[in-house]
Order: sequence, then C-alpha cells, then structure tokens
Amino acid sequence: MTFRIKSTRWLYVGLSIFSLCLALTIAPVKASPPVTTPVIFSSQPLNGLEQGRNFYQSGRFTEAVTAWQMAVKQYQTQGDRTNEALSLSYLSLAQQELNQWEAARKSIEESVKILQTAKPSGDAILWAQILNTQANLQLRIGKAETALETWQQAQKYYEQAGDKIGSLGSQINQTQALQRLGFYRRSKQQLDVLTQKLTEMPDSEVKVSGLRSLGLALQTIGDSTKSQEVLEQSLAIANKITAKPYLSSILISLGRNAVDLQDPNAALDDFEAAQQVATNPGDQLQARLAQFKLFLNYDKPEFAIPLAPQLLQQLEKLPPSHASLYAAINFVATVNHHSHPEQILPLKDLAQLMAVTTKSAQQIQDTPAQAYALHQWGELYHRTKQWSEAQKLAQKSLNIARQLQADDIIAQSAWQVGQLYKQQGNRPEAIKAYMEAVKSLKALRGDMVAVNPDVQFSFRESVEPVYRELVGLLLDEQPTQPALMQARALIESLQIAELDNFFREACLDKEQQIDQVDTSATVIYPIILPDRLAVILSQAGQPLRYYVTHKSQGEIEQTLDDFLVSLNLVSDSKDRDRLSQQIYNWLILPAEVDQAFKDTKTLVFVLDGKLRNIPIAALYDGKQYLIEKYAVALSPGLQLMAAQLFQQNKINAIVGGISQSRSGFSALPAVESEVQQISQKVTSKTLLNQKFTSQALADQVKSSSANVVHLATHGQFSSRLEDTYLLTWDGQVNVKELSELLKNRGSNLSKPIELLVLSACDTATGDDRAVLGLAGLAVKSGARSTIATLWPVKDQAAEMLMIRFYDQLKQPQITKAEALRQAQINLIRQTDFRDPFFWSAFVLVGNWL
Repeated sequence: MTFRIKSTRWLYVGLSIFSLCLALTIAPVKASPPVTTPVIFSSQPLNGLEQGRNFYQSGRFTEAVTAWQMAVKQYQTQGDRTNEALSLSYLSLAQQELNQWEAARKSIEESVKILQTAKPSGDAILWAQILNTQANLQLRIGKAETALETWQQAQKYYEQAGDKIGSLGSQINQTQALQRLGFYRRSKQQLDVLTQKLTEMPDSEVKVSGLRSLGLALQTIGDSTKSQEVLEQSLAIANKITAKPYLSSILISLGRNAVDLQDPNAALDDFEAAQQVATNPGDQLQARLAQFKLFLNYDKPEFAIPLAPQLLQQLEKLPPSHASLYAAINFVATVNHHSHPEQILPLKDLAQLMAVTTKSAQQIQDTPAQAYALHQWGELYHRTKQWSEAQKLAQKSLNIARQLQADDIIAQSAWQVGQLYKQQGNRPEAIKAYMEAVKSLKALRGDMVAVNPDVQFSFRESVEPVYRELVGLLLDEQPTQPALMQARALIESLQIAELDNFFREACLDKEQQIDQVDTSATVIYPIILPDRLAVILSQAGQPLRYYVTHKSQGEIEQTLDDFLVSLNLVSDSKDRDRLSQQIYNWLILPAEVDQAFKDTKTLVFVLDGKLRNIPIAALYDGKQYLIEKYAVALSPGLQLMAAQLFQQNKINAIVGGISQSRSGFSALPAVESEVQQISQKVTSKTLLNQKFTSQALADQVKSSSANVVHLATHGQFSSRLEDTYLLTWDGQVNVKELSELLKNRGSNLSKPIELLVLSACDTATGDDRAVLGLAGLAVKSGARSTIATLWPVKDQAAEMLMIRFYDQLKQPQITKAEALRQAQINLIRQTDFRDPFFWSAFVLVGNWL
C-alpha cells in the first residue's frame, strides 16, 4: 500500500478548557477527578485534594494516593465528613489505576458509609460522583450487574443535581455494563437514544466531550463505523466552537478507528492532524507514537526510521509519570514486534530506555509499569541472544507480576520465561512456564477489561502463539497419553480463546467432553504447527491416537488455499480431486489404515486455522467423498450444550427469509419456494420479505415454542465482529444482537433452539478467519446445532438440499448430521448439482445428534 502524506479532515482553531466530568468514562472504565464540577464543600483550603488531583491528572498515581491519604486524615481530624468522603472516593480511583483492588474497594466502601451516616447538604452531586467511582471499580473487577445498578443510581443523583453531562456519562457507562451482561440490543438502543440526545443539545464543550465519550464507547463495543460518525460530529463541533484542546484526542480516536476499519491512509491523516493541533506535549507525543506504530504495522519502516530517534529523544526527556512510562514501554514494544528491530534503532539505546523506565517506575512506585518495562527489556536481550540476561529480566518481571496477581503481565512474562527455557533445551521447565502463562490467559477470559489498557495486547501476537507453542512442546517427542490429553485440552482452549476474542468477552461456559456425547462418533483434532500437521483422535473409552505429517506450515496452508480456489466451478476438477486427496491423506488416511474408524458413524472435527475454511465433507479418497462414508460435523471444542437426540416428530419451526432485492443485496428468487415448501413439511410460522423484520423475528422466538429457526436470507461471516451479520427486511442485524434475540425465549427460557439454519450466507472475501463468525454465532446463539453455508450457493441447489434435509430429519432415530449427509448424497447422486461447489458449502456446527 502507499501512504498519502496529507491531512484533510481538520481545521486549526483557537482557545482552551480543561476536560470535564468524572462520569464520562468508558470501558476499560477510567474515571478521573473532576476539575470543573462543584466538589468543594468546605471553606477550608483543599491542599490535599488539589495536590492529589494534580498528581492524578499528570499520571503520578502513587503520589496521588499519598496526597489523598493525607487529605483523608486531615478531614477526619477536622470532622469534615463531606470532604473525607470525597477524598476516599478519589483515593479509590488512584488505587484502581495501580491495580490495588482490595484497597480501592475498602476506600470506596468507607466513602459510601460516611455519606450514608453524615448526610451532608447539597449531597446529590457528591453521591453521584462517589457512586460513579464505585461502579467504575465494580465493572473492572467483573461485577457488571452491580455496576449497572450503581450507575443507574448515580444517574438519578446527577439529574437531581441538574448535571446533564454527568447524567449522560452515567448512561454511556451503563451501556458498557449492559454489553458485559449480554444485553446487546438494549445497549445499542440506549446508545442510539444518547446519540440523539447529544445531537439535539446546543453546541458546547459539554456536547463535544459527550460525543467523544459516546464515540469511544461505540469503539469499545466494536461498532467502529458508528463510532466514526459520532467522533466526526464531535470533531466538527469542536472546530466550530474553537474548543482546541479537544481536537487532538478526538483525532487520535478517529485514527485508531480508521486502523480498525483497515484504512491506514485515513488513520495517518488523523494522527498527523492530531500532532499539529495538540495543545500539550503529551498529546503531541501520543500522535507521533500512533504514526510510528502505524508505519511499522503496515511494514513501512522507511517512514518509521526517521521518526524513531526523535521519539527516543523526546521520551528520554520526559519526567517520570504513569503516562511517560507507558509511552516508553509501548514505543519499545512496537519496535520489538518488528521482524528486524535493530534496523529501526540500536538495541542498546532501547535497552537503556527500558533500564531508565524500570528505575523511574520504582521511583514513583508504579509496580505494573516496572513489570512491563522489565518484560520489554528482557525481549531486547532475547533478540540479541543474550540468554542469561534475558532470563534474569523475564524472571524479575514474572515475580513482580505474581505479587501483583496481574494475570495479563504473568501471561506475557511466563511465556517469555518458557521461550527462554525452550531455547536452552530445558523442555520440562519450558512446559511448566507455558502452563503458567496459559493459566493466566484463561483467568483473563471475559475480563479483558482487566488487561492494562495502556499496554498493547494483541490476540494474534500475545495469546494464540502461547497455546500453539505449548502444544508443539507437548507433541515434540513421542507423546504419552497425559501429554496428548493436555494437548487436546489446549486445542479446545485455543478455540474458546479465539471465540472470546471475537466477541470481546467470555462466550462459553457449559462444558461437556464431546467424545462422551456419542460413542459412535470420532473426534478429530488437527493443529497446524510451524513444522508439521499434528492430528489427535478421540473416541469414547479408547486411548487417544496421534498422527503427524512433517510438512511446513507454509506448504500445508498453500495446499488448503489452492483447494479452496479449486472448488470454483470454472476450475479443473482434476486439480480439485488431487488437492482434496492430498488433504484427505493428511487428516483421514493414517487413521483409516489403523482401522480407527471401523465403528464410527460420525466424524466430528475441531478445526484449526485455515482448515476451518475448507469443506471437510468434500475431501476425496480417490473414489468417494468423505460424506459418502461418514456423517460430518464441526465443533468449536469441548463446550457443548447437553446432548440429546432430536425429537423428529416434534419439529416446530420459524421459517423466514427475503427473496426480493433489499438494502443493496441481490434477489434470491428460490427463497420464496424454499420457505413455502419447508412450511408445508413441518409445523411452522413463516416470515417472508416485508414480514421478516428483526422485531417480528424477536417476537416469534420469544412467544412461540419453536425448536427450529430456518432463515433463508443474505448474511456474512467474518473474523471481525462488526462485519458478521444477517439481513432482515429492516436492515442488518449484527451477530451479538442476533444471538441475544435467539436466546430470548420468554417463558420458554429452559428450551433452547435445537437447530438454527442459515441457508444463504457467505464468508467475508479475503478473510482467512471468517469462519470464526460462523462458529461464534453457532455458540453464542444458544442453539444446540447450526447449519450454515461457507459460500453463497445457487439458490435452487440450496432449496433442493434444504427440502431433502427436512424430509430426512422427519425420519425416526436419525441424527441431524446424518440427515444433512443424506441430503448431500442425494444431490451428488440424483441431481445436476453433483459438483462439491453446490453441496459441500453446507456445514453442521455444534451438536450433531
């Protein structure tokens, strides 16, 4: 790609004001002591409070803690209960920033207790601010439901005090709690209402601040497009009223959104503009660091190299503070992630920066920053193969992280220690360290808000490799049964971690070992490692089997890509068969030679990486497709809802779809016939075209006892949450809203949907991990099973296959996987749609019974 070095979105304008209200905080929720809100309840000089606030605003949290602790004692001695409560609330904020959760809890509880007994005059605004701090803590330690209730109370107090922006801030925070609780539609509706409220307000700095906070909230939940619109609005008003201090932070947020939307040129425009309008050195530095990271992430070192020494010099001159420490840490982390960091800056200069940062962190008692700096410092020595120095620093970082009980730091530092032991050939110690890293990563599930927001934490760079490298270690030698069991558990955990990352929250919590679900099924776990394809086979009551193919990851993935291309109707069928048989020989043939499948009816695949993109049913042994020999299902791992055989005589369906052209999507003429014919075969309620709205679907799911939901409409699966959606008559429904809608069974909460069918979906073009969206929906919807398409199939073929599927499903004692198999075999043997392109796109995910 080519970067344009030009800025077009901003205007350079004048004047200055401090940032507003404590209430305007977003997840990871970071409150700050208010500057302009009325907080002084005594005529006494508030030296402790003011001093603490100054420390806090400059990122010197340890000093802020000391100042506010002194203020608490001062007001306690004076009997000034109001300012004592306020000081304790501020103290809790600073303790939260230092990960001192227990101390923060005690401080805020004491603050609330004082208010309850003292009942000061004019206490509405005080109550509002203290409750906001309490909710902030509650969300950060995983108590989303309590946080929601606390923010609702805070909102009432802000409204009593006539503080409109405080009320709006509390409502924005409530949407974060709603998201954490899984109430996506409520959260989105509330954000829409807040957007409207803010839009209707007269232009002011309050409106600019509110829109910026709203934009950041939308960014946090993954709605980058809507976030972009709101931030653009905030920027336009800031320009119009010359609210200059807001411009830089808004532009940086817009730039980060553009990065998320994969538009690096727009991101560069925004970051350059942010640098030029910055009113303080901190904002200017953040803008330059953002540009630097953008250049390296898009492999443009020629732009990054001239910036590097300037940034290094600027960072070396900064006085110690929370912000300056993390700026230095992230700068070095960005260089460390580059394949050749020595080309960017001399590594000794970076090591010196981390040495100074470590010392500064000790000086201001910012222990988490000290651990992070040691980790990056150790990484530099790792690069230069100075193993003993790297080991000492990594171990120091890990020891501090353990004392802090900071799982995000433990995960990174234990992984680093494990890599160093592995490098030295100490396999047992390496495995032990990797296990500790994985344990911490699991502890972070659903609580990625606990990961320090000041530190970059990429799933692809910091989570996935830990699992893969540990599986590789366990399978390095001829693995024992315990090692195979550990490797299998890790493969399953990686699947879950990927889905958690997709949804930005923990999305699975019901466990049942899948090889215990069905004794006639064999579960196949392939995992692509750098130098081999490992396959573990699991059968009820049998030892695990292990097969390995020694091929490079590059060769394996190229074969998978080529096979996917060969499925196109214009490709040579001989090439397709050759590639298909090659993959068959890797995954299936060794076990067949062992007669491992002699009692197997269903093969269940827990697929990894690019294997997810290919239609397993179409693998070819030279004479037959795999589907002609076995039923095939996909599973996201060990997490399945309780298994039971589907009761065919009790099918009650909601059948919906769109046959007409809608919202820029092409018509699907055969959908009308598909919907009508399925409705004639099973008891059902139909929602076609204008009747197929998101609300109508929600009402049917909630009010009916339907156990099958069949939707024949355009949809897309993507590795990006915001690009995974289904089309209804009134627009796109994203995967989170759809999953919530399908789970809301009203009085039938104990009766989950048995089968969700999506017969006209597609996977996002050029997205190697798009099938994550399908797996995510399959799991998150609460449906026991999901049938969907990996690519758009000719709608007559889809109609034919679906009708045959329901014919089979009504047969006694047939599993869903076998019903789909028979429908696919029917297309192969009795129709013009025998080519795999037409029938192999249909996959069953989840429970196959």
